[in-house]
Amino acid sequence: MSSVPGTQQVAPPSSPHLRRTLGGFQVFAISFAFISVAVGVFGTYGELLTSAGPVGIWLWVAVATGQILVALVVAQFAARIALSGSSYQWASRLANPRIGWFFGWLTFWYLATAVVAMDNAMASQAVMPLLGMPDDEGTARLITLVVLALQAVLVILSTRILGVLTTAAVGAELAIVGVLVVVLLAVAVVTGNGHPENLISRGVTAADPTYFTVGGGLMAGMLMGLTTLVGFDSAANLAEEAKDPFRSVPRAIVASVVAAGVAGLLFLIALTVSIQDVPAVSAAGSPVAAIIRGQLGPGWEAILLAGIAFAIFGAGMVVMAACARQAFAMARDGRFPAARLMSRVNPRTQTPIAATVLIVVVGAVLMVALPGAALLQLIVAGTILPALIYGAIVVLYLCVRRRLSARAGSFSLGRGELPVAIAALVWIAVAVVALVTPPDALVPSLVVVGLLVLGAGVFAVMLVRTPAVLDAEPEGGAAVDLR
Repeated sequence: MSSVPGTQQVAPPSSPHLRRTLGGFQVFAISFAFISVAVGVFGTYGELLTSAGPVGIWLWVAVATGQILVALVVAQFAARIALSGSSYQWASRLANPRIGWFFGWLTFWYLATAVVAMDNAMASQAVMPLLGMPDDEGTARLITLVVLALQAVLVILSTRILGVLTTAAVGAELAIVGVLVVVLLAVAVVTGNGHPENLISRGVTAADPTYFTVGGGLMAGMLMGLTTLVGFDSAANLAEEAKDPFRSVPRAIVASVVAAGVAGLLFLIALTVSIQDVPAVSAAGSPVAAIIRGQLGPGWEAILLAGIAFAIFGAGMVVMAACARQAFAMARDGRFPAARLMSRVNPRTQTPIAATVLIVVVGAVLMVALPGAALLQLIVAGTILPALIYGAIVVLYLCVRRRLSARAGSFSLGRGELPVAIAALVWIAVAVVALVTPPDALVPSLVVVGLLVLGAGVFAVMLVRTPAVLDAEPEGGAAVDLR
């Protein structure tokens, strides 16, 4: 068994120490940016209208509640093991390094599919409408690959560039969501063009006989919330760079989900009330753009689409950088294919070039291999993976919680930890069913199964060739007191 809380992990003298420079709000901002309400809504609002109808926005409340439960469990781990790598580290130390490897493998692919889905959403929902291009999936895929390549170049060139662009992108996203909520509701009230009856309308799904069945339209409407309200655990990856991580990181994890849940609900209400023609908007290539154009005019549409494109571009860069670091970290431990290559850091840029380029290659393969509507398939696949990861985290917590000691002053649920964890596990089971049962979830489910099979194959090869690597704890970074 690997080391457990109650001991002190001390890095070798030669290991570099990360500087603790991030305050509580900065850690929160990183998790909030990763969630990215604008990205999720722009990418999936159209699917919500065609599967569950406008009334489906209220599913957001249910999903947000469930994800908050999961975030509370994740926060319990973050309050006890303040090491970068989150679930990869937790599972390696509290269960077994071999189990930790699967956590790391799934996390890499979740991030890789997420950045491709983000960029595809930007291409089809923002860039193409902004440029007046007709809705065409092939064109969207080409734009996606160009964007991936540009993001990779910027991520490789400088971490400082990454920080500047992503900070600006987060500011743009917050401004856009805030402005849209206020302006759309104000226009709806002043002009009388608002339609509050949309909030209880099934829209184009009114005649769907399978609407309330398992895998039916209502359940499929959960996709928006499940796609958007993920990634809150990214704050845990900054634990070694955060001040007072035992309190700031877990609080940031929970607060980011709550804040995103509230902001997203207000955004969805404003959009839905502003729909003047539900069937027409439901059939539009970019429903959010159609709503803005109908209520505010083409000028506002162009400005806001440009801002959204920039926000998604920045969010994609964050996810790409995180994915590259995940591959680099596992390669550094000898636990990733082509480990020597993927663990190299360019001495001039101080960035893992090969690990970053790998994500572009993954995106190209996915764009070529996936048939049909690539965006939705990637979104669903990228949502199933974190659901599996979160489920595994909750199960891990239920198994080891009695061995986890509480640190004085750290985040703690007290006596509420067990009922919260059980409720979170039940919620995840419901979420997984909602993700894999719709008829159009077959391809994404097969993608996930393929990644699991590929992971099993890689693991088997490592087990034969380098079993000692799989039995060793991953790098832990700077000294961290786990008491």
